[in-house]
Order: sequence, then C-alpha cells, then structure tokens
Amino acid sequence: MRNFLLWFFRNRETGEVTIVQAPNLALWVVIVAGVLLWIWPEPGSPRFALEIVFRGGLIVWAIDEIVRGVNPWRRCLGVAVLIYELTTIL
Repeated sequence: MRNFLLWFFRNRETGEVTIVQAPNLALWVVIVAGVLLWIWPEPGSPRFALEIVFRGGLIVWAIDEIVRGVNPWRRCLGVAVLIYELTTIL
C-alpha cells in the first residue's frame, strides 16, 4: 500500500510528494470569478457571465490537469472535476 501511495502522489518532475500546488492562471480566474459570484448574488447578465467564466475556467483547469498533471492524483482530480462540471452543465 505504501508503494502505491508513493507512486500515486509522487511528482514526476521533482520526485517529491505533491498533493496540492499553487494555483495556475486558469485556477486564479476561477477563484476570482467565484469570489465575485459570492459577493454579487443578484441574478442578471453580469452574474450569468461570471458563471460561464467560473465553469469554463474549471473545465480548462481540469483538462490541463488531465494532460499535464504531475502525478496520477492530480490527473484523477482533473478527471473528477471535469466529470462533475459536465454532469452539472448537462
């Protein structure tokens, strides 16, 4: 089990265990859109645009993690977020 966990969380670039990372540009966009959605509760065009940016940013981030994730954990996280977003959109 220990070997599996090390394999699953080991960063393929540095060799260290990586569970979380600093946000990349796509995730910063999602964070900013999420904060704006939180402080701007009224329905309307601005909120709709923010929701598109928020969900679209999460989809872009998830695809980036699937393609360029540094370990299987990050790639699985990308798959989970992508599946969640696609199922809630459809």
